[in-house]
Amino acid sequence: MDDLISRLRGGLPAESVLTDPDLTASYAHDMASFSAAGTPAVVVRPRTVEEVRHVLRTATDLRVPVVPQGARTGLSGGANATEGCVVLSLEKMDRILEIDPVERIAVVEPGVVNAVLSRAVAEQGLYYPPDPSSWEMCTIGGNIGTGAGGLCCVKYGVTAEYVLGLDVVLADGRLLTTGRRTAKGVAGYDLTRLFVGSEGTLGVVVKAVLALRPTPPQQLALVAEFPSAAAAGAAVCSIMASGHVPSLLELMDGTTIRAVNALAKMGLPETTEALLLAAFDTPDPAADLAALGALCAEAGATDVVPAQDAAESELLLQARRLSLTALEKVSTATMIDDVCVPRSRLGELLDGVAAVAKKYDLTIGVCAHAGDGNTHPVVCFDARDADESRRARESFDEIMALGLALGGTITGEHGVGLLKKEWLARELGPTGIELQRQVKAVFDPLGLLNPGKLF
Repeated sequence: MDDLISRLRGGLPAESVLTDPDLTASYAHDMASFSAAGTPAVVVRPRTVEEVRHVLRTATDLRVPVVPQGARTGLSGGANATEGCVVLSLEKMDRILEIDPVERIAVVEPGVVNAVLSRAVAEQGLYYPPDPSSWEMCTIGGNIGTGAGGLCCVKYGVTAEYVLGLDVVLADGRLLTTGRRTAKGVAGYDLTRLFVGSEGTLGVVVKAVLALRPTPPQQLALVAEFPSAAAAGAAVCSIMASGHVPSLLELMDGTTIRAVNALAKMGLPETTEALLLAAFDTPDPAADLAALGALCAEAGATDVVPAQDAAESELLLQARRLSLTALEKVSTATMIDDVCVPRSRLGELLDGVAAVAKKYDLTIGVCAHAGDGNTHPVVCFDARDADESRRARESFDEIMALGLALGGTITGEHGVGLLKKEWLARELGPTGIELQRQVKAVFDPLGLLNPGKLF
């Protein structure tokens, strides 16, 4: 270990190498429950590409594992330290290098916070759509590593659709440039897409070229109440089949509604079983909302309330943004699932989660990006109670099994990390897992990059 620290300090400023156990402990894990974390040997916080290359060359020479990290807001254990590893924190590489309104791109370092980038491009009349719930804290590098999504995915898509090119430091310290800066380009294999969602297991992103869009009009929202999850699911199917393209289509179940009211006293209707939030950022959002409201009524909505202006819209959307925070207040711990199913099976999943909650005698609230079928069942439990913790883990697994049975996937935007390794194997099957391992071996033959994650 002394040799490791000495060699790292040979290519890094003294303040970039942390060895104090009280400091390194804070870098040991992300925000996932039930995900083991080891004790890092050292935490390094480089500021330049050359410093990252030095770290990886040193780790390869000494055969020491490296765990790349962003803001540690992940929910799958993907950023958790392994025992004796080098934690490579990219938080100090936080510069926006370029914003080009002609090419509609931004070039950024991995430590740039999502909200900081969004505000910076907005000043030039541009828009970076991916907006994870943790956008005020999470970093672009972390978003790329996990393939993050957000509230606007139903219209604008996920992070992968905005990553045009990357600079990546490989395990042996070589620098690889992938992708392009141009609007079009199909030269060779799409290595850029391969790195998106790879959770730091193939290389360390040190620069990203991101696509931007023109700033859309101010969105206008409505809220619709439903007596059942099935009715809300039917409304989602009707909306999507009609050809409407809302900028946001979100769902909260009754448990989540009550939790938000308890936290923020927002006066949401607690007698409803499901609340659908929709918004349009079109030139005439009021007309689009009226048409969408009619579809909700046909599907069985008991009430449809459109916002009158942007301020009312923001108030409605704030309730959705508070969902996870509110459910975290229900008990001492939560497990946040990330199951994505076909839109046509959304009602079945919600009913199934309710049955799982009853079976295990737990509070499980569901908020969802309903427009793309991505649900977040949140299992609330007392971490001090061993039996309740066991039931929480079993219920989490049962929800993932339900998602696969309905033709879905175990993760829509949070990643696999440690938490869902077993379930990735079930979803991909033996051949799929073996091929993924072979791909990793090409980029990281010694298995030093974020070992133990994904598979």
